[in-house]
Amino acid sequence: MKLKFFILSVSLALLNCKQDKPNAYEWKTMNVTATAYNSLAYQTSSDPHITAFGDSLKPGLRYIAVSRDLLGKGLSHNTLVTIEGLEGTYLVKDKMNRRWRNRIDVYMGTDVKAAKKWGRRKVSIRYRVKIKTDSLQPKL
Repeated sequence: MKLKFFILSVSLALLNCKQDKPNAYEWKTMNVTATAYNSLAYQTSSDPHITAFGDSLKPGLRYIAVSRDLLGKGLSHNTLVTIEGLEGTYLVKDKMNRRWRNRIDVYMGTDVKAAKKWGRRKVSIRYRVKIKTDSLQPKL
């Protein structure tokens, strides 16, 4: 009898444990203003290859900076993002100055011409957010 109770208890505990599900993410869409920036001291800081999150930027990789109001909307550090008009997936690796709102900054290494060509434009972005696992747990 004790063994049956133990097995039942363990089974119920496993059902209630909070584990990530294979599809515990969803993609959200948002319209933002997009600009571009480079790893140059006059555009960023005296150490232009280090982000506000402490990451090292490497030219050629796909990164973005986000305005701080977007952090609370799910665009946090290392969030995957796709950007209308650009190929591939980008990672959130930097935060912008507090004065900016609803804005992303696309990292373009040291290619100032590419950044100027991009300019400033309104784009649609898609970003991946984790679904809270509490909402995926079965209710007993």
